[in-house]
Amino acid sequence: MKIYKPKFWDNKNSRILPYLLLPFSLILIGINSIKKTIIKKEKIKKIKTICVGNIYLGGTGKTSLSLKIHEILNQKKIKSCFIKKDYSNQIDEQKILQNKGKLFKSKKRLNSLMNAANQDYEVAIFDDGLQDYSIDYDIIFICFNDVNWIGNGFTIPSGPLREKFNNIKYYKNIFISGNMENLENIKNKIFEINPKASIFVATYIPLNLNDFCKEDYYLVFSGIGNHRSFVSMLKKNNINILKEIEYPDHYSYSDKDINELLMEAENMNCKIITTEKDFYRLNDKYTNKIKFVKSEIKIQDENEFLNIILN
Repeated sequence: MKIYKPKFWDNKNSRILPYLLLPFSLILIGINSIKKTIIKKEKIKKIKTICVGNIYLGGTGKTSLSLKIHEILNQKKIKSCFIKKDYSNQIDEQKILQNKGKLFKSKKRLNSLMNAANQDYEVAIFDDGLQDYSIDYDIIFICFNDVNWIGNGFTIPSGPLREKFNNIKYYKNIFISGNMENLENIKNKIFEINPKASIFVATYIPLNLNDFCKEDYYLVFSGIGNHRSFVSMLKKNNINILKEIEYPDHYSYSDKDINELLMEAENMNCKIITTEKDFYRLNDKYTNKIKFVKSEIKIQDENEFLNIILN
């Protein structure tokens, strides 16, 4: 079953539904405030922690940034690992992280952190976990996507935010990924609340464009939080797109879904392309019929970013 993100979450002009749901949002904000107060934060001194989190629900480039941090630490011969809460609907992200390094996962992130420390890892990179108040992180990066940004600006369920946007005044390092859209406006909004914020910007770079013929035409599909950024990246790299289909984030594809895509591509006389995350959610019998784009983020000021991590 497809469960899409409510359209009014990203519609700044929608006011009726967000305000109707506002009492529930205020209750959740109150519960989170209580959790922050009563939950004791733990720190394991023998291992450093980097949290790559977000306040916008899904599609902010957390996994891509986690991979980039791991790559940087590897180059510096620093033994690092990934930590991710064990959600059954995030096997795609788990596989991507496991392909690049050691992944610790469990229902409680603190247990994974203890396991990583016992195996003598120097740095643990948390893909998500900002709203896990049980861990005292050494460094926190708050991720945004320049297309989705903060949606309508309301918190769940009135909008897509896990916590109030004003809370960015408590976070030093802000990370914006995407395709350089709406960038100056986003920066201005951040500096209004947090003038001392360090803002890092990154673009998505495709790594395997040589696998695709520029003369071919493609049907593009994805079930990720930043579908529009993915399509924009393809168009900027001259991939001919006849049609694009968006599924919900972390969507579990059925045989029926894929067969419908294959039939539509055949009728349109084109090939099919998707993301690496989506590719890992496909049944193995379809993987030779669908290609995926590998991508990574390129950070504009990587030296400053590197200094923050290492210092």
